[in-house]
Amino acid sequence: MTNKKDIRILAFESSCDETSTSVVKNGRVVESMIVATQIKSHQRFGGVVPEVASRHHIEVITQITNEALSKANATWQDIDAIAVTYGPGLVGALLIGVSAAKAASMATGIPLIGVDHIMGHIMAAQLKEEIVYPALALQVSGGHTEIVLLKDPTHFEIVGDTRDDAAGEAYDKIGRVLGVNYPAGKTIDEWAHQGQDTFDFPRAMIKEEDYDFSFSGLKSAFINTCHHAEQINQKLNKYDLAASFQAAVIDVLATKTIRAIKQYQPQTFIMGGGVAANHGLRDRMNSEIASLPQNLQPKVILPDLKLCGDNAAMIGAAAYNLYQEGKFADLTLDADPSLELPYASEMLK
Repeated sequence: MTNKKDIRILAFESSCDETSTSVVKNGRVVESMIVATQIKSHQRFGGVVPEVASRHHIEVITQITNEALSKANATWQDIDAIAVTYGPGLVGALLIGVSAAKAASMATGIPLIGVDHIMGHIMAAQLKEEIVYPALALQVSGGHTEIVLLKDPTHFEIVGDTRDDAAGEAYDKIGRVLGVNYPAGKTIDEWAHQGQDTFDFPRAMIKEEDYDFSFSGLKSAFINTCHHAEQINQKLNKYDLAASFQAAVIDVLATKTIRAIKQYQPQTFIMGGGVAANHGLRDRMNSEIASLPQNLQPKVILPDLKLCGDNAAMIGAAAYNLYQEGKFADLTLDADPSLELPYASEMLK
């Protein structure tokens, strides 16, 4: 049993190709986290197949719900709220988690909380250390690349966004050209540390005054370089290709994020999303922030690597903040595949 002052949330995450459940106490303590990955099922297709993802979610969600409760030594009577990702993501995949959470809420009478997937990624940092607000987050994943201002634990605003491909998406696309299985990010990162930036790929929008990104041109330049080499029977060094691509991505991400830190002067800097596990990016951001004047250096929270990918613990962390503000959902909650955080109305601190 749990102390009455403790709040335990059972969270569901099924927005893409990971089915996950977790019990999180007080928004900070992960009492259990189960992740059923589908990577091997999707690798032969070179990416996520939505229908396959949905079917896998259906197969495992009941089992991993029971596992999460068991590993947390909890029963339904110990759970104060049920949280679920309701967007953004693949609509069929989202519906499995939303339906499971709604069914559990209806059967038990436990309150329901709908959580934005991106808010969850950012709140993975809360599972490591206390976040001091205002905070600024660099959210980098396969579907999103955003700079987000956190005014408090539940009010987020996008101040910069990608105009085309997300960074993680670009990694997977150039990975295919190099013969790297999906997801390609980890391998490209490892190869990049063994090569040199010899190709000088474009750093799109790096000098623009806004905080938006574009990685489509970089992806195209990379693919064209490889295709041209094939046509003239020239062998390119895969490690140098990886290093050159990653250097271009990180240069843009770091340059714009540091500019945003100087403008908004947050108390905490956070990274979230699958690409937040990239060692090159983590090292660069730590180095750049350490070189700022002391009065501009925010506290840095980089989530544990296991919490960078999709998981339900981050959803439980974000849900706790919503619980504290009484922001509950009802049984009309539906999947919203195009859900977005609000955009900042004006670029002010």
